[in-house]
Amino acid sequence: MGLFKKSAPADSGTITMIPAAKPIIGDEERAAVDRVLRSGMLAQGPEVKAFEEEFSHYVDGRHCIAVNSGTSALHLGFIAAGIKAGDEVIVPSFSFAATANSVALAGGTPVFADIDPRTFNMDPDHVESLITSRTKAIMPVHLYGHIAAMDRFEAICKKHNLLLIEDSAQAHLATLNGRPSGAWGTVASFSFYPTKNMTAGEGGMVTTDNAETARMLRLLRNQGQEVIYQNEVVGFNNRMTDIHAAIGRVQLRKLPAWTATRQKNAEYLSANLKGVTTPFIAPGTTHAFHQYTIRIEGNDAAKRDLFMTRIRERGIGCGVYYPTPIHRLPSFKLQLDLPETEKVIKECVSLPVHPSLSKADLEKIVSVVNDVAAAL
Repeated sequence: MGLFKKSAPADSGTITMIPAAKPIIGDEERAAVDRVLRSGMLAQGPEVKAFEEEFSHYVDGRHCIAVNSGTSALHLGFIAAGIKAGDEVIVPSFSFAATANSVALAGGTPVFADIDPRTFNMDPDHVESLITSRTKAIMPVHLYGHIAAMDRFEAICKKHNLLLIEDSAQAHLATLNGRPSGAWGTVASFSFYPTKNMTAGEGGMVTTDNAETARMLRLLRNQGQEVIYQNEVVGFNNRMTDIHAAIGRVQLRKLPAWTATRQKNAEYLSANLKGVTTPFIAPGTTHAFHQYTIRIEGNDAAKRDLFMTRIRERGIGCGVYYPTPIHRLPSFKLQLDLPETEKVIKECVSLPVHPSLSKADLEKIVSVVNDVAAAL
């Protein structure tokens, strides 16, 4: 089968919407679930163990600990890394709320940094200016599948004796200088939410190169026990089920091909879109394209929203990730000067890039976007 698939014909007089995201669940995933159901082993068991071992191959052989969500992966990662009350963790404000929520849930204080507007990721220079005596860790987010400037963050953390933690929720198989996301930080966290580049139905994975941290993560996810009824620490019920792990194992095998398709789709879009700012790919990086995010230049949210309305009217799904920076959400309510973040939230739009797109879908996206952008 080639890169492009045939599109279903549209009904006469209707507009077929190309979805912004589309989970791919097939017969192999259904068979894997059925296998687990027949086995009678539904809770954390052999499928989870196998999923962890298989995922480890994609993060330079690190310890992998499967949990029930990406947020749980972040939360437990911070606790296992030793984040506690009074500790500051520098994070981007341009991200999903779970990035900062997990710091707060562990008892720490999120400190919000501005972004590099080219990559949408945290700006290392601004991060370094925010370091205080209370700073314990830095957590870049590999937003949209573009790995952050991890070489610079690694150097900053070594210079200031800080922990480096990764939010890799959107960056499965992204790399910098050949080193994959999830293989840089003290701990890193992945998500398997349905719209991610691969899914387990729901779930997350924590990776670490430290055996003691890995053991603590296994304790924390399972009520603080490694041996039943011998609870060593106060823990959580954050286990992944074998049902979810079985789905994840199937999806993991498909992930490299799906990622290649996302990259080819993104390459086609970037080569043909006009009147918008297409995604930047920093030298030495491999972009996983969880999202294909363009900018409607002008620092004008109304203009961007009109663009979105018009392409949706013509059948192109799209979204804004994320319309409100975390520091301004009701849960934090902070007044900060983050100019690049404030500008990007008025200009960004994510277009479909998922592996289910056909050649006709891609051609339609280009045609509609170019027409609408020219008319703005």
